[in-house]
Amino acid sequence: MSDLGDFADHDRGDDADAADDDADFERPDLDDTGSDDGLGALAVSEGLRIHEDGQETTLKAYVTAGNRSAVRLGTYLVAPYPGGEKLFCKITGLEYVQAFQSDDATEIHARRAMRSESVDEQDYKFLAELDPVAVLYRDGDDLKRRMADRVPKPETVVRAADDATEIKTGLKIPEDGVFLGHLSVGGEKVRTAAEPPTIDYRVKDDYEAGDPLVFRHTLVAGGTGSGKTHSAKNVLRQYLHEDRRYPVDAGGAERRLAVVQFDPQDEYAQMHDDNPEADAGDERRWETQGLAHGGHDDTVAFVPKVGSASYAAAHHDAERVEFTVPFSMVRDNPWLVASSGLNDNQYGALRLLLDRFFDNYGAGGTYREFCSFLDDPALKEELDESGRVHEATYEAVLRRVHGMPSGLFDQDARSITELVENRQFVRPGRLSVVPTYHISNSRAAETVVLAVSSLLVDQKLSNDPRYESIKETPLVVGMDEAHNFLADADSVQANKVVGKFTEAAKQGRKERLGLFLITQDPQDIADPVFKQVNTTVVLNLGDEDAINAVNIPSSLQSKVPYMEKGQMVVYSPDNSEPVEIQGLPTCLTRHGRD
Repeated sequence: MSDLGDFADHDRGDDADAADDDADFERPDLDDTGSDDGLGALAVSEGLRIHEDGQETTLKAYVTAGNRSAVRLGTYLVAPYPGGEKLFCKITGLEYVQAFQSDDATEIHARRAMRSESVDEQDYKFLAELDPVAVLYRDGDDLKRRMADRVPKPETVVRAADDATEIKTGLKIPEDGVFLGHLSVGGEKVRTAAEPPTIDYRVKDDYEAGDPLVFRHTLVAGGTGSGKTHSAKNVLRQYLHEDRRYPVDAGGAERRLAVVQFDPQDEYAQMHDDNPEADAGDERRWETQGLAHGGHDDTVAFVPKVGSASYAAAHHDAERVEFTVPFSMVRDNPWLVASSGLNDNQYGALRLLLDRFFDNYGAGGTYREFCSFLDDPALKEELDESGRVHEATYEAVLRRVHGMPSGLFDQDARSITELVENRQFVRPGRLSVVPTYHISNSRAAETVVLAVSSLLVDQKLSNDPRYESIKETPLVVGMDEAHNFLADADSVQANKVVGKFTEAAKQGRKERLGLFLITQDPQDIADPVFKQVNTTVVLNLGDEDAINAVNIPSSLQSKVPYMEKGQMVVYSPDNSEPVEIQGLPTCLTRHGRD
């Protein structure tokens, strides 16, 4: 026992001595924010596996205590391989895990937490679940990407991606093209060490990189107040850039794009004017990024004249030209003169009656003359007795023709066909806006839009076009509130319209025709048309059916209801990985009414 010494020498009753002794067990200072040039390291204990089936991949990183507050879902990271290659990945999950086995679901732990001002991060593991997007590698001077086919080494340090070239390559974002916005995560722009620090998101617009995506169609979907019109104006302004041209024949001739925008809210003619809210700082930033900005001088509002409806335009300074829809256009599109749904028998009867009418009256036959033509009882009796048109079918056609809104056809204004023939309506570099806000009858407004847009599509697809100005000009047909015009419905009219625009979408690349559809109800757009859209831009949507309809990855769908004004998700498989972007806060042209 004496070998043990005097046990009293080791008395722990003295508080001061106890405190000194406890100091020997103080935790080391591990506050390492930024000190190791990384966020943490890959953790083998949590599984480290790359698999062809993405569901079987296990890739987690331990995030050090000082970096945890800066980490967000969607953050882009890089992890180096030996030899210079890098794994580019995205955070898809975050979790705290106990570092030491204990039960913290107790009264004691809860009360202690309630009294404490902070959590000791070193008591917990903070893990980031990673989705491997691509492997980055050098091919000479070029940085390229391939699918993730290598597993990183254990304890590889991961860091936030902060190199613009690495991020663009990892996400397959083109260096050049039409600007949509800046790459963001959770509504905050991704920052790099370069100048400018933001990363511009662009869509391909060069045949060297494949077909320009403008001719593979765009859908902009967003609820009221989400900023979809603001964003659409900014995109269309880029397509109207004076230096942007597209080849139109095998000889190498190139022409500027023409844009025809159907505008139910009368907002797009403002693109003629500069934005009074833009300051010198905005303009410097836009010029640095090579953006077209300011009013587009060659903007004309082509105003449909319908009955006594009057058009007021104090909110823009664009030129205004009135036009009317001539009844002669009905010959190629009989469904334009039926006020409600037709079945197959009725549609066939209408075609027969129109053919006979135009044979008798010529191309100048009017709607009033057609109504009088149908009112002839002798005609009805003749067709019924010959078995060509049953009396009940004839009566149904008569009711629908007479039910058309008054003052729609053949008004006191230049016809739209004359404006097309004189190369005023479709002209390279011109923005032709067709406002319909002043037309109170929704059926009349719908007929105007479908009549003019069908004229454009028919001429683009024709092998023997009547108007060369349409055929030979690269063209974008923009349609706001597209769900009102391209909806699926059980009628001959709807089937004819949807079929026409589906075929136009399929032939767009060949004919240099792009559809630019804007809607707050994407679920109402006919599926055959929707399937042809390559680039989908989604702003805030609150309706679950609308969110499901846009068909974006589920990881992005969950963000849509929470996005602020100007935040967007872009899903364009032939352009980039699905990403979140932030639009320009200031419109490039005039926007909004005082």
